Amino acid sequence: MVRTPLTPLEHERGRYLGALLREARGERSMTEVAAAAGVSAETLRKIETGRAPTPAFFTIAAVASALGLELDEIAERCAAVTAVPDTRSEEPEQAAVA
Repeated sequence: MVRTPLTPLEHERGRYLGALLREARGERSMTEVAAAAGVSAETLRKIETGRAPTPAFFTIAAVASALGLELDEIAERCAAVTAVPDTRSEEPEQAAVA
């Protein structure tokens, strides 16, 4: 089975999800939260950094529970991400002429 590549919007929602979870984690260590959720610290790190933009539902449910977050709130906030920020500069850099 071939997985369809993610769209830029799906990647952006994944980054947002990671930032949301990282913010909710606060001062707690990544290993503490991961252990409470029953996932590896590496998995949590990948989610928080956006390297795993579409984690499994049960993984997010476990992490949300460990952080005291409601799944409805997470889904609502991630669904509100409707645009991908434009990371291109307004004016392209000019090549130096020798």
